[in-house]
Amino acid sequence: MSPVTTQTSSEPIVQESSITFGGKANHTIPNFTDMYEKRKWMLNHMAAAFRVFARKDYAEGQAGHISIRDPVDRDTFWINPLGVHFAMLKAEDMVHVNEMGEILPDGNQLSINHAGFCIHSEIHKARPDVDAACHTHSIYGKAYSTFGKPLEMISQDSCLFYNAHAVYEGFGGVVLDGGEGKHIAAALGSKQSVILQNHGILTTGRSVDEAAFMFIAMEKSCQAQLLADAAANQSKPKRFIEDREAAFTYNATVTPFNLYSCFQPEYSYEISRSNGDI
Repeated sequence: MSPVTTQTSSEPIVQESSITFGGKANHTIPNFTDMYEKRKWMLNHMAAAFRVFARKDYAEGQAGHISIRDPVDRDTFWINPLGVHFAMLKAEDMVHVNEMGEILPDGNQLSINHAGFCIHSEIHKARPDVDAACHTHSIYGKAYSTFGKPLEMISQDSCLFYNAHAVYEGFGGVVLDGGEGKHIAAALGSKQSVILQNHGILTTGRSVDEAAFMFIAMEKSCQAQLLADAAANQSKPKRFIEDREAAFTYNATVTPFNLYSCFQPEYSYEISRSNGDI
């Protein structure tokens, strides 16, 4: 195990955990030499992420989107079509778009959420390290976003976001142009997640599995934060995790392999529920 490091800057310390317990890993991130095969794999996992979000009640009307950067042409990305329920989405339903918002011929030709394009296109342009981004109007995320405050380190799970999430305080209404998307991307900066004041939450990842797991974790952390805030009083004040322990927990858990692995039980369950029809 690497030594504990106290985090003193605003940037997260990312270290791969070397903790092993014998045996082989239950889940591994596949390596692809054929980027077209990787595209198929990514779209399959993207569809599963939408199914998981539907099961967790993150769908609301036509709002909400997940995007993945195309591994063949990295200046383009895939996003869900407008007006199709998360629970019905399949890999073949995803829409392939370029940075200009033009729908490309190798994907579904349905229209897309304009606000979703404005947000995700700016994130993908600003963050070449980000391969996936998730945003929906989940109930606890949008409830906690009204405070315009970062999550407090009140639990082991909230340490996933230790110095690794931002807050966008400049809500400009529904996103109808690239300007608001640029503001959101700027607020995200080099962080992995961002709380959008009066709007909801957004997470990113180096895989759609990672971004989806972090969205689920942030939504639950918002729920726990709201419950703790509601219960706190003078005789029962909240106690916070110290920086040293929060940094250690973050460093030991927030790695691409671990976050990818954390989503695989959800992915496998969706494959089982749909009999592979995804």
